Amino acid sequence: MDPQAIIGFLIIAVALTCTPGPDWAYSIAAGLGRRSFVPAVAGLCSGYVLHTILLAAGIAALMAAVPSLLLWLTVAGAVYLLWLGLATARSWRSAGFSTAGTGAGQVPAGPAAPPSGPGARRAFLQGAGTSAINPKGLLFFVALTPQFIRPHAALSVAAQSAVLGLIFVVCTAVIYTLVAAGSRRLLRSRPGGARVITLCSGVIMLGLGTVLLAEQAVPVSHAAGQLFAGS
Repeated sequence: MDPQAIIGFLIIAVALTCTPGPDWAYSIAAGLGRRSFVPAVAGLCSGYVLHTILLAAGIAALMAAVPSLLLWLTVAGAVYLLWLGLATARSWRSAGFSTAGTGAGQVPAGPAAPPSGPGARRAFLQGAGTSAINPKGLLFFVALTPQFIRPHAALSVAAQSAVLGLIFVVCTAVIYTLVAAGSRRLLRSRPGGARVITLCSGVIMLGLGTVLLAEQAVPVSHAAGQLFAGS
């Protein structure tokens, strides 16, 4: 795969994973529990493994049937990235690591992490459900991942999808582990940490979204010209 595409994908994956949301809430709740938070984090990652499987199975067939799909998914992904970056950057002043409320800019409270044993299985399933239905994760895999896939690369589209998806899973595993492990300390000693993370993530996403959209200006103009010419 193209190293530049992998680096760009990794930057976006880290930026999105570092944005507080439902996954963060559950990681923080797991970190504040009395027992291991590993089952909860593993469950969060498994939800994105499911997204990876669906991406690898479906995007290849869709791209073969609709060659221009990659272009329009790229444009949609860039627009979504701009919207998400703007919304994130605007909410940085009210962002926080609070788990007591769900007001604007706050990380919503997640379920308490259950103990090990039978509870560990429940923690895993709750984590899997949290990430599987997370709108941020769904939009990331559907709208953003395909723009880093190269149809003419040595690897097949399905293989590239699997590689990118697994990179995202590794990012979530590392970051959510750090969030869970450091949640108690951060909540007590650095309540402003969420503001810094939120602002940086928003700025990064705005910049990347602008670059991605600018790169697609010429292909979109060409595709639009062909469309009007055909009509």
